[in-house]
Order: sequence, then structure tokens, then C-alpha cells
Amino acid sequence: MPQTDAAEVSSVATAPKGPQIILTGDRPTGPLHLGHFVGSLRNRVEYQHQFKQFIMLADSQALTDNMDDTNKVHRNVVEVALDYLAVGIDPAKSTILIQSQIPELAELTFYYLNMVTVARLERNPTVKTEIALRGFERDIPAGFLTYPASQAADISAFKATLVPVGEDQIPMIEQTNEIVRRFNRIVNKDILVECKALVPDIGRLPGIDGKAKMSKSLGNTINLGATAAEITAAVKKVYTDPLHLRVEDPGHLEGNVAFIYLDAFDPEKDKLEEMKAHYVRGGLGDSIVKKRLEVVLQELLAPIRARREALEKDKGYIMQLLKEGTMHAREVAAKTADEVKAALGLSYF
Repeated sequence: MPQTDAAEVSSVATAPKGPQIILTGDRPTGPLHLGHFVGSLRNRVEYQHQFKQFIMLADSQALTDNMDDTNKVHRNVVEVALDYLAVGIDPAKSTILIQSQIPELAELTFYYLNMVTVARLERNPTVKTEIALRGFERDIPAGFLTYPASQAADISAFKATLVPVGEDQIPMIEQTNEIVRRFNRIVNKDILVECKALVPDIGRLPGIDGKAKMSKSLGNTINLGATAAEITAAVKKVYTDPLHLRVEDPGHLEGNVAFIYLDAFDPEKDKLEEMKAHYVRGGLGDSIVKKRLEVVLQELLAPIRARREALEKDKGYIMQLLKEGTMHAREVAAKTADEVKAALGLSYF
């Protein structure tokens, strides 16, 4: 499910007129981290005051490349939901749902697979990249290859008009709209709705090691539920400027993870700009920069961690919220599925 993983968001295309519906979500394969916070979570908190928002725990999609460890997906559904609530997502304003508990999504996926070819799926740049990253070559799980059709079902089931995604996910939105247009053309009626991609101004957050992406699998993340000690340890490892060998040497900002994180999280922008200028002209050590970064991250994550720990004491309450959100979402998806079947002549009784 497209994430992102915001208030600092610009639309790739002009949004449709009328009430806007957002679909967003995450694959529950592990705890959420600062990359998710920048790319999607803090934006969802803002969106819920402006739009009708559905947030999906995409457990079914997570199985497309995790069938060897289904328990990992199962146990992380509640963990990710805890992260959602801890950052301020309000279940009274945002509908949080579990994908696998809405069979209409699988039903729509089945219909949509008849509207896209294998060749077109394989040409999808996002799919090609993900296949290469996972080393599937030709041993591609069919569920993984057909992910674009599944995503089209998720988006169209709720008639979402806006989908927050990173730039790398834009081809998925384009393919969703191809399927929507083809279906509407086949039935000669505008049943489904096209959507627009929303791309955050702040893109992916690099890992603490300087790698291009903060990723659970690379072990270079700072989780939202990190303890104070874990934050301290992580900040010590944050990649800075390898050429900045002496305090008096001029430093470089490009690729400097410490300053990338400060740009994303430090609320005192004027002081940050002064710090940057000082670093570039020389005379400011990396230890001072990291000290400021630690203060910023501790202040950011402490209240999130506290809310998470409080909520974690009553997982029955979390499951009840997920059940209620999923039931509401299923009503919406079922209505769309009924419209699709009727348009295809599949309503017999």
C-alpha cells in the first residue's frame, strides 16, 4: 500500500473537484520509524482534519513476499496500529482498517486482473525495481507481480481521489487509473473514480548510516517507539561529513544525515540556518551538531513513546478500534463491489 509512507505535500496533478477521499496505509512487517513519520504519518494527522481518510493495514499485500513468516505480518498489525494512535491519528476522524478482513478487495482484484496483461505488469517501473531488489528474477510470486491490480482495487473500492505516495510509487497510481478508465469504458458508465498522487515535499529519509533509504531490513532506522538510550546510541552512529576531519575545517551539508534530520525535525529553523553556516565555514564540530540532533529527536519521540506505552497496556481496546474501522470500511467497499458486479452483469438475485 502506498505510504508515506503530507501537510507539506504538493499534488502531482490537480485534485478532482468536490469532497476529497484519501487512501493510504502501510504493510505491517515491522515497527514504524522516523522515515514513516516524515513520509506519511505526520501528514495523515493533518489530513484527517481536511479530508475523509482511510488508512489501511495492508496485511494481505504483506504476504506477497512474506509467506515464509506469516506470524511477522500478524503480530505487527497491532504494533503498527499502536504507532498510528501514538503519533496522533484519531480513529474518530480517520478510518483504520485491516485489508484481509474486507473480502470485497480480493474480489475486485480478481475482476481487475482481466483488464491488465502480464507484460504491462512487468513493465511497471515500481514492480521492476522491487523485483530486482528482492532478487526474484523469474521466480516472482504471482501475488507480488499482480500487486498493481490489488492496489487499484484498494484505491477504487473507497473511491479515493487522493493517494499520498513517494515519487517511486507514481507508476502504481498511473496503472490504477489505467484500470479505472478501462473498466468505465467497458461498462460505458463512470462507476470508478480516478485518483491523483500526492508527493511529500520532504522525500525519503536516509538511514542513519547514510544509505539512500531508512529501512527495517537494513537496520538503519530509529523507531518511533525507541527508548531514550536507543535514540542516544543511534545518534552517535549518524553519518555526517567524512571529509570533516578537524573542527576548524569547512564542513559539507550535502549527504550529511545529521543536517538532513535537523532539516526535517528541528523546529528552530533560524538557529538551524546559523548552525549550517557555521559548519560550512568551519569551526563547528560534528559532536555539537549531533548533540542538537539528539535534543530534537528526544523531544520529538518522548511523547510518542509515552502514548504508545499507555495504549499498549490495553490491546483489546486497539483490536476493538480496528474492528469498528474495518466494519465501516467494508460497508463502503461492498457498495463499490456491488456497483462493479452490477455493471458487469453479475447481479443475479
